[in-house]
Amino acid sequence: MLNKDFLNKLLSNGTGLTGAPGTGGSINDLLKGRAGAAVAGGALGYLLGSKKGRQLGGKVLTYGGLAALGVLAYKAYGNWQQQQGNQPASSTAAELHTESGCRAILVCLIAAAKADGHIDERELQLIEQEISRLTTDAGIRQFVDAELKKPLDPAAVARLATSEQLAAEMYMATLLVIDEESFMERSYLTELARQLKLPESLQLELRQQVKAAGQLVAG
Repeated sequence: MLNKDFLNKLLSNGTGLTGAPGTGGSINDLLKGRAGAAVAGGALGYLLGSKKGRQLGGKVLTYGGLAALGVLAYKAYGNWQQQQGNQPASSTAAELHTESGCRAILVCLIAAAKADGHIDERELQLIEQEISRLTTDAGIRQFVDAELKKPLDPAAVARLATSEQLAAEMYMATLLVIDEESFMERSYLTELARQLKLPESLQLELRQQVKAAGQLVAG
């Protein structure tokens, strides 16, 4: 069962890529020449790769985990609703993190990581090893493996959004790990926003929250 516990483990810092016991030499070998890959730690580090544009998102996610992502997105969504003259959402950030919500966020992270095509067969194997360290649940391991091997499809990702508020969090999760200096990744983010049917004003508010969080982390 995909849940908050698994996602928080995935987002936790320092689980594997820093030479922790039991990680094996192959992981340390992969780090050579990819200094930025350790920014998020563990399986998430492999997903994010070494792009400079992903370092901020990696720090935000690993410092605050799933809760930070939910609070940032919830605040941005509430601000946007007020700007539109609407009442803020009655649901809380925590209510988004049901099993289906956690699945949607995980799919977003995996899809964003695939947006530049950097995950090769060797990295797939190493990610699978790290996921196995995080959970003994065969269903979760099979789910992650299947998502990693699927063709990139922003429309399929967007269909997991069961509400506008969840769509906002999915967009923010993607925004945190995408490298907009990459044409392929920027194009993917644009198409995902279109498929999620997010107004440009809401996208802007989500970006502003990410920027504010980044300044806080950097400070």
